Amino acid sequence: MRIKHLAIVAALLCWACGTTRTVPATEDSRSFVTLTDAVPDAILEIRYFSTYNFAGARIDGYLEPTALLTREAALALKAVSDDVMAQGYRLKIYDAYRPQKAVDHFVRWAADIPDTRMKPYFYPDLDKSVLFEQEYIMEKSGHTRGSTVDLTLFDMRTEKEVDMGGTFDWFGPESHPDFCGNPDTGQYTGDNHKSPAGRSITPEQFANRMILRRAMLRHGFKPLDTEWWHFTLRNEPFPDTYFTFPVKQMKQ
Repeated sequence: MRIKHLAIVAALLCWACGTTRTVPATEDSRSFVTLTDAVPDAILEIRYFSTYNFAGARIDGYLEPTALLTREAALALKAVSDDVMAQGYRLKIYDAYRPQKAVDHFVRWAADIPDTRMKPYFYPDLDKSVLFEQEYIMEKSGHTRGSTVDLTLFDMRTEKEVDMGGTFDWFGPESHPDFCGNPDTGQYTGDNHKSPAGRSITPEQFANRMILRRAMLRHGFKPLDTEWWHFTLRNEPFPDTYFTFPVKQMKQ
């Protein structure tokens, strides 16, 4: 979970008249769209609006079970959706834009060491006290810049989520794209020596991860080396701006 902290940051925005002015990130969501308006075939399972997440509670800043992205990221994700639809899949979205107040909630949760109610589901091999040290929880997140998305594939034939061999937000090496294979070549190796509990994934599960990865890379996203589900638009429009407005349906 790549998360970092920043209070209210100012964004330099270009206006139609060609001038620029500083706008507090909390106040400006005009460059964002509701993801499903741009990608109508996407399925939403917004984990941080629910209690089924590593914190076991609804996360601050998620007012509605929807997903937001910058227009640029949403346009690129539409191309991904069209790509995987042609292969028999739909995109399933776990998270997209994440407000800074949500990041701050994660940081508070990680500091509350006794709260381990979701440990069996998301970090059974780790003591909660190491989450900061091992950078599963940090104080700033690329999601807060608005062009990062966490997602998986949904199989239209079986009408089930595709088996990726691990759950979203699993804290461990089993989530790494190179777990049991080489993501650059797409070759399955079965190498699971980094798993503290000796877990593994099958060739089919690794191949499923690669279907998603290749489609995302084809359409302008870059991967993260610790999470198979996490991708950021390579040419993101706000590389230095951390927004704080809440997640709710955007007005048309």
